[in-house]
Amino acid sequence: MTIDSGFNHITVLLDEAVEALAVRPDGCYLDGTFGRGGHSRLILSQLGPDGRVLGFDKDPQAIATGQALAAEDGRFVIVQRSFAELGSEVAERGLAGKVSGVLLDLGVSSPQLDDPERGFSFLNDGPLDMRMDPSRGISAAEFVNTAPVEEIARVFKEYGEERFSGRMARAVAERRDIKPFERTGDLAEVLKVANPAWEKGKNPATRAFQGLRIHVNNELGDLEAGLEAALDCLEVGGRLVVISFHSLEDRIVKLFMRKLVKGEADNLPRNLPVRHVAFEPKIKVHGKAQSASEAELKANPRSRSAIMRVAEKLR
Repeated sequence: MTIDSGFNHITVLLDEAVEALAVRPDGCYLDGTFGRGGHSRLILSQLGPDGRVLGFDKDPQAIATGQALAAEDGRFVIVQRSFAELGSEVAERGLAGKVSGVLLDLGVSSPQLDDPERGFSFLNDGPLDMRMDPSRGISAAEFVNTAPVEEIARVFKEYGEERFSGRMARAVAERRDIKPFERTGDLAEVLKVANPAWEKGKNPATRAFQGLRIHVNNELGDLEAGLEAALDCLEVGGRLVVISFHSLEDRIVKLFMRKLVKGEADNLPRNLPVRHVAFEPKIKVHGKAQSASEAELKANPRSRSAIMRVAEKLR
């Protein structure tokens, strides 16, 4: 997902992702992360009158955009839910096993990142929130002000891949005892001072902020649930296309697909008189993982970390 100024949004790997879905004019497609609708609109442009797109998003601004699109195109419907819940939505609509393709684009959209009021950004000062759906769950401020220091360090380390997580979490705990955190700029400053090794071209608070965002939104848990649900709802021959934006997400997607191609290792002793049943792959992986082209990187620097993987359901 991603940027130009004025809270606009350029969709990353737009053509590649929709091409990978192999759109059929009469197919039913799920856009698990509607965002500002770049992918959904392109899919709709390739559908005939009987085709359908169902969009999911947690973000209120995305829902408003989706409702406007639904009003002008009857083949489109938007739902305010996480794609982790797409299984129950699909079942309620009688579409289980009938979906032709699912697209998951896991990036935070530029309008969210760039709007200081949403609290995702350490560059633009705003209230420290970071929730995709501000009406649910606990905000980033509530987490850093109340969680045990070990838990904050774990979030920085596991989800932010921050080497100095312990030192940075202690700095947060020491400061919150004097004055709780309310603003992104304030937290970013404390993290910056506590981080002893600044990476070239990267704000020292970047990794910790990523960790907080992933934790507050349960992004990795949602991803695991969403991948399982997506596979279940696809028809045989249906496509699953996933675009991830950091190594933690990509690893989950890669392992999920590998398990369905190769099966999980059974840890039975080899000398048991058990008839060994060969694992039949559930999916076929199409091509290698794909990144943004040179031209796209130039136009949109935020696409540099995007990785797309494509699978087809076999049974």
